[in-house]
Amino acid sequence: MADGGLTILDGNQLKAVDLSLPSPDGAVTGAQLLELAESRVSAFLFGLALPENLKSAVLRRLEIGDDFSSFSAKELDRENASSFLQNYVSIAADELKDDPMVLSILDGKALRIILEDEDDFAMLAENLFTDLDIEDRGKIRKSEIQNALLHMGIEMGVPPFAEFPRLSDILKKHGAEGEEELGQAQFAQLLQPVLQELADALTENHVVVVQNVKIINGSQLRKVLANEKLLNDVVDKLIQEKNGQADAKTTKELIRSFLQKNGKDLGLPPLRADEMVVLLYDAVFADVEETKNTPGSEENFMVVLKEILVRFAEQLEANPVFHDLGI
Repeated sequence: MADGGLTILDGNQLKAVDLSLPSPDGAVTGAQLLELAESRVSAFLFGLALPENLKSAVLRRLEIGDDFSSFSAKELDRENASSFLQNYVSIAADELKDDPMVLSILDGKALRIILEDEDDFAMLAENLFTDLDIEDRGKIRKSEIQNALLHMGIEMGVPPFAEFPRLSDILKKHGAEGEEELGQAQFAQLLQPVLQELADALTENHVVVVQNVKIINGSQLRKVLANEKLLNDVVDKLIQEKNGQADAKTTKELIRSFLQKNGKDLGLPPLRADEMVVLLYDAVFADVEETKNTPGSEENFMVVLKEILVRFAEQLEANPVFHDLGI
């Protein structure tokens, strides 16, 4: 699944995983089975391994998280090994549904779009030059080309140097190093062939970068709604909060205040200063009926809470929130 230049791995990709065991027949050790399962899953995640938090969740649900060494040494017959492999892939897909991986696949296309439009490239080169000419002298060193690429970053299709060492070779090949100074026009003349060769190189060898982004899509929230014990705990906390309030508040007001502070634990996006999340809260609470918390009204909490959480889940499923974990 792709979205606005990003590729979303939400578990659907794992439906095509090969679940057959390799030949020859015979017992398989737990270590061999884990290696096979991780390899099969990785093949459908652009060669990436599951993030450690998801991998740990999978092993925990398979009940081997605390007994890894023992399981690795254990021998499983073909039937049990096949069942384990199916369960591993199924649970991995389920975990990815709750917590999708967000990737940028750098294949040169974004750079080609920039290079094919003379006006776009000229504006890019001008903006980069202005940003790098911090002393406003109208001159920058050739070596600043590297910083220009860093400024462009993944958003414009330039991979991190650590992920694509060939980038340093491209700079050397075009003489984009040293102390020689360039004016804006010379800078643009040097930048263009560097970007062109980089685009060609990425066409041959794509770079996959995992973004530090969490997608909140309502999946975790639906699991909360199916967990009666967890919902009862939330209602208990709401009642405690109500009893600690000096001023009477409506059920809606209390629940909104509580979710704004604690919603992250239930699968809601953090409020912070994100205008889109504020609008999401406004949309969900707009049609919720106001109810005063008079004595004996505690039974209303569960009904109203469920109604609100269902609305959140529906909204997030239709319009997932992308939360940058780096902020």
